[in-house]
Amino acid sequence: MFTLSRVFSSGSIIVFQSTALPVSYFSACHCLTYPKKNSPYSAVDSERYSSLVKAVMTSRVSSQTPESLQVEDEHIYGPVVKAQKLSRPEMREPKTLHPFLNPERILATDESGPPVRIQLNRSKSFAPSVTRILQQTLSTEQMFYLDRWKRRMVAELGEEGFKQYSQNIFKQGKLFHSALEHILMSGVTWTSGTPEYPPDVQGYLQSISHILEDVRAVRAIESTVQHGPLNYLGVVDCVARYRGVLCVIDWKTSEKPKPFLSNTYDNPVQVAAYAGALNADENYNYQVVENGLIVVAYKDGSPAHAHKLDSELMSEYWKTWLLRLEEFTEQR
Repeated sequence: MFTLSRVFSSGSIIVFQSTALPVSYFSACHCLTYPKKNSPYSAVDSERYSSLVKAVMTSRVSSQTPESLQVEDEHIYGPVVKAQKLSRPEMREPKTLHPFLNPERILATDESGPPVRIQLNRSKSFAPSVTRILQQTLSTEQMFYLDRWKRRMVAELGEEGFKQYSQNIFKQGKLFHSALEHILMSGVTWTSGTPEYPPDVQGYLQSISHILEDVRAVRAIESTVQHGPLNYLGVVDCVARYRGVLCVIDWKTSEKPKPFLSNTYDNPVQVAAYAGALNADENYNYQVVENGLIVVAYKDGSPAHAHKLDSELMSEYWKTWLLRLEEFTEQR
């Protein structure tokens, strides 16, 4: 027989109560208890673990500093060589920054009338062309890639084959510009398969059809522009409003996609040179042209890429053109 004591508290009075319980009561309780589970830490060597904890907690912090670690690393691996910061080469400025725009021009407000087309007359002008100046002032890198492309094409086609290829490219470009001139001068809307245009240019025309929808108020087509003070000239493809903005438009053909302006190489410089000459030429008395557009057409008819040059870009390419022009003048 066992005695179970219980304590009751009521205010400040404490009452002890004892109850006698038989042994069988504890036997029954023992049968209801659950078996003891083994702890996952039971197999751990507690003496060894406690020694490890004690060693970690009582160890001193290393006296090495970042400076001493660097000295040690230099002794083992050698001194650290710090890379120098790469500095971009400074852009050269033209010796004479001739203005891109002509503030003295008297502007005509009337944009009606047929587009201007001034034929190039070599007997009256001996000024170098924009194309010639750009070709003779190519950078070493540009000449390297151009020469590598030519050697690859000659290796693939042979000398005669490459010559024929170049002639076909020139012929297709000429036919394309002639067809464009007819469309823009007549104001007709081009439709696929128009029989009056050669089959060789149908793909190109299909390619630029979505561009032509936004071209209005054509002011000049295949017309000569000349910059008297800077002594150069060129033949501008087109001057018209593209989506309401007056632009010098340069039409290009390509066998490979050129989705980025950087893919057009010197074309932006060429457009800026034409615009600068146009703004200085007294034969053109309408609004000064501050914007450009390069349209790259594809023979397979895939949509052409149109690269717009705003006034800020045109000003930058105008400076590049002035540098190329100075280089050309110094070579002569």
